[in-house]
Amino acid sequence: MLPLFALVALLAVTSPAQTDDDIVTVDSSIVLVNATILDKTGKTVGGLTEKQFKVFEDGVEQKIESFAAEETPFAAVILLDTSGSMEERVSLARSAAIKFLDGLRTDDNAAIYNFHSKVELVQDFSNSRDIVESIFDLKADGMTVLNDAVFKAAELLAARKEKRRAIIVLSDGADTISKKSQDKALKAANAAEATIYTIDMSSPEATLKDRAQNQSALKAFAEKTGGTFVSTPGGNGMRDAFKKIVEELGNQYTLAYSPKDAKKDGKFHTIEVTVSRPNLTIRTRKGYNAPKSQNPLR
Repeated sequence: MLPLFALVALLAVTSPAQTDDDIVTVDSSIVLVNATILDKTGKTVGGLTEKQFKVFEDGVEQKIESFAAEETPFAAVILLDTSGSMEERVSLARSAAIKFLDGLRTDDNAAIYNFHSKVELVQDFSNSRDIVESIFDLKADGMTVLNDAVFKAAELLAARKEKRRAIIVLSDGADTISKKSQDKALKAANAAEATIYTIDMSSPEATLKDRAQNQSALKAFAEKTGGTFVSTPGGNGMRDAFKKIVEELGNQYTLAYSPKDAKKDGKFHTIEVTVSRPNLTIRTRKGYNAPKSQNPLR
């Protein structure tokens, strides 16, 4: 069996030109899958063995070439929505970011970006639990580029060495002027093998219709990458949500396989992971987009 470090997916990131055609692609010769396994109470399940797992691509069982179940460091990008619609809740989002950093372990790394009409760096990747003073100067202003922010986070994580990667989004979900579509952002996150966790920061005054529409985008980001959606939290709910996210990221199962019928067709290929032990919930990304051959004769 090949060692896991030899099976890390090769990632090619396009230059950050401002066009929706830009994509982050993954070399489909090796596919890396991070899976979160939960019991009935929602707690992470440890102690499972490789023999208990099966992985399928497009419904066809694949040979697991590498398996890891130990705690391992993760890299995360925290995205803070500071657009005008977040005026009353920027301080809450900032407090949430601080709570997430409090949960970092020695070898974990996190970066913080805020987004409004553009995406801006607040704090670069670090394992420090301290936060830069400038975060307290963030004000709500401008429009919302949620999709662009997720795409940017995916680009950053694609270049990281950590095998477990996450994007933490704190937003009311109302994208208004992104150059990237939600589909492009999702494809980029899946190519970077990043799990997206979304925290709903909707205003209590929002109508049910507006809240449902905005939440649908946040739910899609989480569901399609194997993450979770947390509805409008506060106080203990916020603290517990971030504690659980950190715990999940540190205790995932990492599987790698070479697709039996690897094609550079540019199409989406589904991934399904099953476990022989009953009554467990399995969360992982729904699939990936294979690279597209540049030579039409190939």
